[in-house]
Amino acid sequence: MTSVTYEPGALGFGIDIGGSGIKGAPADLREGELAAKRFRVPTPSKSTPEAVAECLAEVIEHFEVPTETPIGLTFPGIIQHGVVLSSANLHKSWIGTDLADLVHRTTGHQAVVVNDADAAGYAEVRYGAAQGQDGVVLVLTLGTGIGSALINDGRLVPNTELGHLEIDGHDAETRASSAVKDREDLSYKVWAKERLQRYFEVVEFLFSPDLFVVGGGVSKDHEKFVPLISTRAPIVPAALRNQAGIIGAAALADREI
Repeated sequence: MTSVTYEPGALGFGIDIGGSGIKGAPADLREGELAAKRFRVPTPSKSTPEAVAECLAEVIEHFEVPTETPIGLTFPGIIQHGVVLSSANLHKSWIGTDLADLVHRTTGHQAVVVNDADAAGYAEVRYGAAQGQDGVVLVLTLGTGIGSALINDGRLVPNTELGHLEIDGHDAETRASSAVKDREDLSYKVWAKERLQRYFEVVEFLFSPDLFVVGGGVSKDHEKFVPLISTRAPIVPAALRNQAGIIGAAALADREI
């Protein structure tokens, strides 16, 4: 067990639900960093809502989170008012599940549920690479697919799913994700010039952001491809990396409950 003192506006709690693991930790809401080492449990092989709820309870119990502390949850799918509308990496029975209600019934905690890319994007705006940026910030995560988060003057516009824009007859992430780069053995130069440039052009035309933030594991090599992309808005690499989802979820829970 790990015991810390939770306080609204100072210390919150977030859990990142993924296809292979469920990770949680307390988050320092003033500094935008984890307040303890993450605790991880494997995602059940049959990842039904009931099975995952038991894992969430285990993570919450590990950190002795008081019942009055709200929980921020990320989920790899579309979320509307706490209800799961899509589930690519977990059991299909998730679709239509009110995850916020399930958490409350299982653990007694109130919960705020958010798409995983949205949580990470919100964290980058509040604490990370886009901290202090006014206007429209677009956070794009380049990985197996392309995740997106749109934040306007500090308010999250959820579920943008910009990896699934149709561009030149293709689902965008099937041409421009970092997984495609690896699968087709593209150099950073070719990937940036022939794939990312077109994607960023279309997204910028549609949303006119004041700043792009590029995340995902490949962002650690940002100097190899970001300078090759030409946009009106500046492009910067994400700062919080794999902590962003938990931190963003905890901050949103503290803000909304």
